[in-house]
Amino acid sequence: MKLDKRVEWHRPDAFALDIKDKQIAVVGGTGGIGRAESRHLASLGANVIVVGQTFRDAGTPRIKFIQADLGLMREAQRVAEELPAETLDMVIFTTGIFAAPQRQETAEGIERDLAVSYLNRLVILRAIAPRLGTQRPNARMKPRVFLVGYPGSGQIGTPDDLNAERSYKAMPAHMNTVAGNEMLVLDAAKRYPHATFFGLNPGLIKTNIRDNFFGKDTLKSRVMETLIGWFTPTADTYAERITPLLFARELERNSGAMFNNKGQAILPSNGLTEQHIRKFMAASESLAARTGIQRAAP
Repeated sequence: MKLDKRVEWHRPDAFALDIKDKQIAVVGGTGGIGRAESRHLASLGANVIVVGQTFRDAGTPRIKFIQADLGLMREAQRVAEELPAETLDMVIFTTGIFAAPQRQETAEGIERDLAVSYLNRLVILRAIAPRLGTQRPNARMKPRVFLVGYPGSGQIGTPDDLNAERSYKAMPAHMNTVAGNEMLVLDAAKRYPHATFFGLNPGLIKTNIRDNFFGKDTLKSRVMETLIGWFTPTADTYAERITPLLFARELERNSGAMFNNKGQAILPSNGLTEQHIRKFMAASESLAARTGIQRAAP
């Protein structure tokens, strides 16, 4: 897929955006970037469904909750069935952790970072994409899907050992999730022309995404997050900055585009050929099928 090096768009005032009463799902919306974006969108008048494990915003107007352990593919499939995909205007995927120093495995036999940060997104997207936005009255634009990850970082993944069963190191394992999310954008942009798909690279932001690597509430984790907090935007700042992009009219004709933390368009990673993407998607679908979930139609 060839994309313009830059997708030009105009940044309107947030309150001039067409957000009021939009139906939006944020998968991973109970913490970090997802929670910040959910709260911000709701404050601007959107109706938001958040998916995650621990809900901290009970009673917040315009926010509803679906509880799920997104490390399990059976849970991801249940979420896909519960989401009102037909009436959604937008879906934002923000789930993510970092691979642990020693390999961790879910109850379904999937390397934990891969399951939480990438594979559940594939399962949900395959199930909801064919019906996404099909019952929206007077819709002015195609339904939009945003995957928050680190596109454009040059990672292509290792489909021959996607589950890190032959060899495991934390960084290469995490790079499989980075590559997978970028390829999921490129693949979906071709596979589902009735919707539009985009990758978001927020860069370094203070969240709890690194707890799995440094250890939750450890001295190392606290020091690292403090340093990150000194020099990088907060999740709330990022959410406010990126929201105008989510609704920019110019995106309508640029499905498959990706953007950095300032909302500037970036190029896909080198090496993500159509052949490689097909191989990676096939390996991903085969791995998800090992958990016993019902395979969604392409």
